[in-house]
Amino acid sequence: MKREAETGAPATLWDRTRRLASQEILETALRLFTEQGYDETTIAQIAREAGVSQRTLFRYFGAKEDLLGGGQDRFAQVLTDTIGGLPAETGVWEALRAGITAVLDLHDGRDQALERFRLLHGTASLRAGWLEKRLRFQDDLLPLVKARMDGAAGSVDARARAVIATAFACLDAASMTWVADDGRGDIMDLYDECLAAVRG
Repeated sequence: MKREAETGAPATLWDRTRRLASQEILETALRLFTEQGYDETTIAQIAREAGVSQRTLFRYFGAKEDLLGGGQDRFAQVLTDTIGGLPAETGVWEALRAGITAVLDLHDGRDQALERFRLLHGTASLRAGWLEKRLRFQDDLLPLVKARMDGAAGSVDARARAVIATAFACLDAASMTWVADDGRGDIMDLYDECLAAVRG
C-alpha cells in the first residue's frame, strides 16, 4: 500500500489493479527465469504467460532486467531516501546498513529474494548490469556519505568512495554466501560478518 503510506489516502481501484497486474507479471517473469534461465526467456513469452500484451508489459517495466528486481531505480530511491532520512548523528556504517536493509525489504519474502540473488549471481549479463548500476548507486550515495564523514584526515571524497564500495562488496559476498548455502541464515547477519572481517 505504497500510496497509502505516502499520502495517507486509501489506494484507488486503479492503483490496486495496477499493483496486482505488476505483481502478476513479476511473479511470472521470476518463475520463467528460474525454470528456463534469464537469457533464454523472452519478453513475448513473459507477456503471453502473464496474460498481457508486450506493450502493456513495457508500460509497467522499462526493461527486461527490471522484471527481475521490480525496477533498479526504485532500489536506488529507497537506498538514498533511507540514508538521507536518518539523523545526522547516525554513523556512516550504520546508515549504509539501514539503506541496504530497506532495499532488501522490497523483496516479497525470503524465497523471492533467494531466487533473485541466485539469478543475479548465476547470469553473466545480469551481473554485468548490476555492476554498472552499482557504480551509479555509489555516485548517488557519495554526497550523503560524505556529509557523515569527518573531513579532518585526508580526502573525504576518496574515503567516502572506499566506504561505499566496501559496503557493496560486503553485500555481494553476503548474498553469494547466502545463495551457496541455499538461503540458510540471515543475509544481513552475513553482511555484518563480512563487514567485521574487512574492518577488523
